Parts: sequence; C-alpha cells; structure tokens
Amino acid sequence: MAHIRIAGAFWPVAAAAGVLVLAGCSQGDGGSAAPAGSAGSGDRAPSPSTGGVAIPEGADEVTRQIYVSENAIAACMRKKGFTYTPRVSDLAAAASPVDGQDYERAKTYREKFGFGFFAPAVYPDDPTVVGSRAHEAQDVSPDRAYLDALPPAQRKAYDKAMGSAKQLASGKKVMLPGCVKDGIEKGYGPEKSQAELDREHAADEERDRAAKQALNGDPTLVSLAQRFASCLRDEGIAVTTTQPTAIGDMVKFATVKTLPQDGVQKMDQDAARAELAQEIGIALKDLECGKEFRAAYFPELAKHSFSGIGG
Repeated sequence: MAHIRIAGAFWPVAAAAGVLVLAGCSQGDGGSAAPAGSAGSGDRAPSPSTGGVAIPEGADEVTRQIYVSENAIAACMRKKGFTYTPRVSDLAAAASPVDGQDYERAKTYREKFGFGFFAPAVYPDDPTVVGSRAHEAQDVSPDRAYLDALPPAQRKAYDKAMGSAKQLASGKKVMLPGCVKDGIEKGYGPEKSQAELDREHAADEERDRAAKQALNGDPTLVSLAQRFASCLRDEGIAVTTTQPTAIGDMVKFATVKTLPQDGVQKMDQDAARAELAQEIGIALKDLECGKEFRAAYFPELAKHSFSGIGG
C-alpha cells in the first residue's frame, strides 16, 4: 500500500493492474467511459485564475487525478467562503535514486548521501535531502498564515468544511462529509462498497503472490541473488535473505536499525558525519555487489509488478 498527498495529508492508494488508485474510490462504472475528472468526461483543467492549478501536459493518470482532486477541494472551499490552496508541487517527484535501478544515478546519490538516513543531520539546509530541516520547511501549508489568523470559531468551521477521515471501532476508515471527500470523488469517482473493496483486495493479494512467485522462482534472478549475497558476505555485510524480491532492500533496511530512536536531526554534527561516512561505505558496497542483479531484476519487476517494497 502506497500513499499520495491530498489536502496536505497522506491517503492510502492501492496498486491494481499496474495503476495506483485511491483505496475506497472507484474510477468509474467499469465501462468504456473516461474516468471521473478526465477531459473525456467534460471536465477541463482549472487555471490559476480560477483558484486552481493547471494540469501539466502529458501528466500520467495518477498525477492528473491528484490535480483534479486538489482543484476540486479548492473550488469547494471557495463556495463555502474559505481559502484553500492546491498543493501539487511535490507530485511529480522522480523515481528514487537510492534503489539502484539507474546505477549511475544511484552511485552519485550514495557517494554523498548513502541511503539517505543520516544525511538530514549532516545537510540540514539542503532541501533535496528528505527529512532535512530545509526539506520539511517546504512542506508547510501555503495557507498557514491564513489558518493561524482565523478566529477559533472560524477555524472550527473551516475544519468541518474540509472534512476528514474517521477511524471506526471496526478498524475501517471512512471519509466524513466535506470538501476533501468531494475532491477525492471528483478525481477518483464514487466510493466503493466494502464488498467490492474486499474482492479487489483479494484479487490484489493473489496478483502480488503470483508476481513474487514468478520473480523468486526465476532461475537467472535466483543465481544472481546468490552471487549478490556472496559478494556482500565477502564485504563483511550480514545477509538475512537471498530472495530476489527482498535482497535489493535488505542492506538498506538493516541500516535503518542503526538510527537513533529520537531521529537524526538532534545528533551532534561530528557524530552524524561519522555515521554518514559509514553509511556511505555500506551503501556503495551494496550497490556494487548488486549491480548485475539489479540490472536483471528491474526489467523483470516491470513485467511482474507487486505492491509493497521489494527489489
């Protein structure tokens, strides 16, 4: 399960047939009609002059749906007498340079930032470093000053107008009425029934199981994963799995366990630099040991994609 940002918060999305869709929302009636909010359904991309943001030309479907949702939330809030600025600047983030799919790009990144865990403490003023002080400053709502100036009663009315998700005793999360719900339905279609969600979840699990089985049973990948593991052991790095779907992230996940419980931003600079230097060394060894494996793995992963993390 992945997440996308809508209305400044992260909402769950589920991968189905290689496309990310918002969990709990439909993309239409299953026919040949265009998805809700698409140009084919009669909706046009709002322009900044109407309070919305124009959808980039050539945007993929997931990005387009988020733009439609954000613009719909802004329009809904305007009708209720409030200000809401669509937040879409971080939607087109490039694929992670860490995973090693692009070897040269990953090497350039890892030579400076390792896996990116201790980097926020060493480069607090670099906005490109996820978790750094500068990066988090970019995440401040553009409406923060406006919201802070609202009287308590007006802020309460604003929050009610926006709506939110509510966790039920059963564990199910439901959307309360409001502009966020309206925006999501505008971008993704009406909410699905629980029975439909259950059927899709079961289908997704079966698809993921089959994809992982295909990858983990591929003789070439199995052989390359074994060589990857042998190289890591020679470098003094512990190996806890040789499964093709897991070994690519194994060293990265092991490094997470070395992080301080209260985060890295409070670390002493000298201590953080020492930890980052060690992390860089491990990250580069992992990259070199896994170079041949990843070159073969990612093309196969494109054929047998699954939700979650792996590779």
